[in-house]
Amino acid sequence: MTNDKPYLVLTATDKAILASYAAMVPNLGEYLGDGYEIILHSLENLHHSVIENVNGHYSGRANGAPITDLALSMLSKIEHDKSHANICYLNRSKSGVPLRSSTIPIFGESKRIIGLLCINFYTDIPFSSVLKKFSFASPVVPSISPEIRENFAENTDELIETALTEIKNAILNDLSISSQNKNKEIILELYNRGIFNIKDSVIKVASLLGISKNTVYMHIRNVKARD
Repeated sequence: MTNDKPYLVLTATDKAILASYAAMVPNLGEYLGDGYEIILHSLENLHHSVIENVNGHYSGRANGAPITDLALSMLSKIEHDKSHANICYLNRSKSGVPLRSSTIPIFGESKRIIGLLCINFYTDIPFSSVLKKFSFASPVVPSISPEIRENFAENTDELIETALTEIKNAILNDLSISSQNKNKEIILELYNRGIFNIKDSVIKVASLLGISKNTVYMHIRNVKARD
């Protein structure tokens, strides 16, 4: 009976926050790779605190496993630290493998800590396994498109201009697209990239292309009608 007694009573909002983290953990694990163990703890019940994990087999933990003494120690440090920063530290596994670890607090309503996201990097993983995540030939890292590059702009105006310049150059040099359809295809590609979710992007694009904003809106409507 004592094992089912809540350590912390979570609100519906608290549970929704933890659920959003739980949905993120598998994707984070896929991104980081095999060398990382990721454990998500809920503080609702310390006897069964693990609610999501990636590579939990490294430490013999699965969903429903209890919290560890080290996690409790990190929790205490974070609660007594007014900055509530995450803690990074060196650790060792049961078998003595050196770990690079981090404990990150998850806040719920009223700024309470309701969970912990614990990440351990196992330093004994073969370097070749780490490099696989950086290979474009890897089947687990599918390429979106060889032409697409991420634009790290300082502001949204620069982001719009950079994206437009890149798309415009590609389409203007595409001989398979007729001259009367160039602007339509440019706007279609901008739409597909989500550029028109940015405030005032239609006005900015219209000005850069030398067309009216109504023409841009018309092309956007046509795209939406096809979706």
